[in-house]
Amino acid sequence: MTPLTAKCPLQLNDQGQLRHFLSLDGLPRELLTEILDTADSFLEVGARAVKKVPLLRGKTVCNVFFENSTRTRTTFELAAQRLSADVISLNVSTSSTSKGETLFDTLRNLEAMAADIFVVRHSDSGAAHFIAEHVCPNLAIINGGDGRHAHPTQGMLDMLTIRRHKGSFENLSVAIVGDILHSRVARSNMLALKTLGCPDIRVIAPKTLLAVGLEERYGVRVFSDASEGLKDVDVVIMLRLQRERMQGGLLPSEGEFFRLFGLTEQRLALAKPDALVMHPGPINRGVEIESAVADGPQSVILNQVTYGIAIRMAVLSMAMSGQAAQRQLNTEEAN
Repeated sequence: MTPLTAKCPLQLNDQGQLRHFLSLDGLPRELLTEILDTADSFLEVGARAVKKVPLLRGKTVCNVFFENSTRTRTTFELAAQRLSADVISLNVSTSSTSKGETLFDTLRNLEAMAADIFVVRHSDSGAAHFIAEHVCPNLAIINGGDGRHAHPTQGMLDMLTIRRHKGSFENLSVAIVGDILHSRVARSNMLALKTLGCPDIRVIAPKTLLAVGLEERYGVRVFSDASEGLKDVDVVIMLRLQRERMQGGLLPSEGEFFRLFGLTEQRLALAKPDALVMHPGPINRGVEIESAVADGPQSVILNQVTYGIAIRMAVLSMAMSGQAAQRQLNTEEAN
């Protein structure tokens, strides 16, 4: 086992190739760059008259969503279909688990369907790791978002968006604005930016929506004043503010959040003139961002959706390839 494989034993095979995709934590810069390069090569597939390549022909991708998300589920479906896989999508949140079935029971039932890849979305942090630890061999697990922990494909599609528009990460200032405390997107973005060499990562939020130890853990600068944090940045990533957070007393109101942290044209003017505006969606207009900015010339929010399909194609194909390489290695060792 290589040192790299030892650091990410669940995610990588013995040759350091992607086997599961659960988190960006610990993955090397070379692998993240490979994902971005592979996604780049898939972007032209979406422009074809026939939007398919045969890389996963004969394979079955099962989207297992214990938590609703139309955008993530749909882009994973499109990605799998463009790779010529058969696709099954299950909304487990309204079926088996509501009848008292455990995650382990659900896993065993899904394994019986003989799928090759599970894309899992779950409200509990660590659910995708749990499944990867207990799943049968040769089955790849892709994390479609788990609790407050990670959303690695969203992180990578954001990185592809930045790279496509800015070229490289080495001289960029990137601001992530909003509910940092509860956001799996923020965590994945901070890890990716740090790994890819971004020298200036800023997080901007009310003090009640900031996690402890961000500076040490992710190498970021923390701001509770939006105007100060946005000054001269190259990229602004706005996070979705979930309304249920307001009910917990962490914020006085949506209007107050927008007044202090919402991305308006006036606030955006503090960033560099060619700064990108990003948002993982769905957008709460007038809460995180005003419509003039969301629909404005600096917004690449719709581009993110397009790039998301390519990133998910890359991850699905690379994980399947990594599983196949591991099977081959196991066979050679057995002989």
